[in-house]
Amino acid sequence: MGSFATIVAVLLVVPFLCQVDGRISNKEGCDLFEGSWVNDTSYPLYDTNECPFIEKEFDCQKNGRPDKFYLHYRWQPSACKLPRFSGQDFLERLRGKSIMFVGDSLSLNQWQSLTCMLHIAVAQANYSSVRIGGLSTFTFPTYNAKVMFSRNAFLVDIVSTPNGAVLKLDSIESGKIWKDIDVLVFNTWHWWLHTGRKQPWSLIQDGNVIVKDMDRLVAYEKALKTWANWVDSQVDPTKTKVFFQGVSPDHMNGSTWGESNPSSNCKGQMQPIFGTTFPGGQHPAEAVVEKVLQKMTKPVYLLRVTTLSQLRKDGHPSVYGHGGHRDMDCSHWCLAGVPDTWNELLYAALIQN
Repeated sequence: MGSFATIVAVLLVVPFLCQVDGRISNKEGCDLFEGSWVNDTSYPLYDTNECPFIEKEFDCQKNGRPDKFYLHYRWQPSACKLPRFSGQDFLERLRGKSIMFVGDSLSLNQWQSLTCMLHIAVAQANYSSVRIGGLSTFTFPTYNAKVMFSRNAFLVDIVSTPNGAVLKLDSIESGKIWKDIDVLVFNTWHWWLHTGRKQPWSLIQDGNVIVKDMDRLVAYEKALKTWANWVDSQVDPTKTKVFFQGVSPDHMNGSTWGESNPSSNCKGQMQPIFGTTFPGGQHPAEAVVEKVLQKMTKPVYLLRVTTLSQLRKDGHPSVYGHGGHRDMDCSHWCLAGVPDTWNELLYAALIQN
């Protein structure tokens, strides 16, 4: 399957597909990722009190967030409706199978969202949640279904050496645990810009070359190419569906959406950016992801959540997250919230394909 087939797979739309100007659309020209946020009193899809396993850092209401406006927005594609999420149908499709989210704490955000969305659909059904090292497994025994999260911030390997931890851009030994999973949802970006104490490596290795640092966007692209090669060589698309989550944006700099105060961020934001476009333009990492995916030979379905998430400056924990008023979190998302929409789009892809 060549690169054209990959592009076809990457652009998710509703059924009755045809090609329009290089994009894939239905007869109505509908792209599920192009749209805007609308107020909908039937949202949120759940109350976190129904899901005691939601981690404290994401439960903004329990952490004292005073407003609830952010809970009542629904993603509305411009030319069609997003299929309504059915947790019971999702579990039926997952019966006897497994889905694994692989990535950083934004993948944790999405995994926690999905486990809650599924749990409330079959609230009387037993479940178990087990974490061993960096692997968390949420099991629905009635369906013999597993919803898993593998913490892996870079997808490529970090190895310990006498000279310190080395980020190996061309190595992906951790991919061994991804095999035999029915649905894989990958994500990486959040950690690529960390420096200082938050940077978990001392050196970067690319082939035989070891450096102290390099342009992070260049390093990101090299790592994504290593991941892409792994998928192309190791995944059987008749057995495993592969998704890439897209790039989850932060809202640390209000100037990117037109705030006049240069120190403004997500704190105190109580409504989305209305409309279909983000004033700050395309996220640079999103462009890298699309570039890498277009050259792959195996189908990977890109959940193009970046723009719709950029519009949600109101959706972050800010001071109602893991660190309280000692910390500002404009990267992760409140639950219920934006990751629920990512999972609605994931569900739309699964029922379509």
